[in-house]
Amino acid sequence: MFYNQGYAGGTAMRRYAAVHAGSRIEGASPHALVKVLFDELLIAMDAAALAERQNDRLKVSDKHARAMSILFALESSLDFDKGGDIAIGLAQIYREARRLMLLAARDQDAAPVNQARIMVAEIADAWDQIG
Repeated sequence: MFYNQGYAGGTAMRRYAAVHAGSRIEGASPHALVKVLFDELLIAMDAAALAERQNDRLKVSDKHARAMSILFALESSLDFDKGGDIAIGLAQIYREARRLMLLAARDQDAAPVNQARIMVAEIADAWDQIG
């Protein structure tokens, strides 16, 4: 889902994406909200890896920051009292994904982003099957 940044394309696409995300969030159940976070996280990771391969430092920085923010949001939404070992396991996965994202940023390498994406995609797929 990468678009040409031609005449006003970048601004228009960002506005469209914001409206699209906003419409998905309004009235969504907690389960659906987490699905939106997973979807947005995977998109950010894909964009970060692509930007890294294209050596687009500005976009890499933006997408890394977005992915990190979503990973923090996912972890902060965990209920360790009710979730027990599952919540602990998810927190560990989110922390490892953040570590890989930081490694990717430090080394300017898309490979750790791809590793993090694989881990997160498994959880996202399982989340889709639950709902």
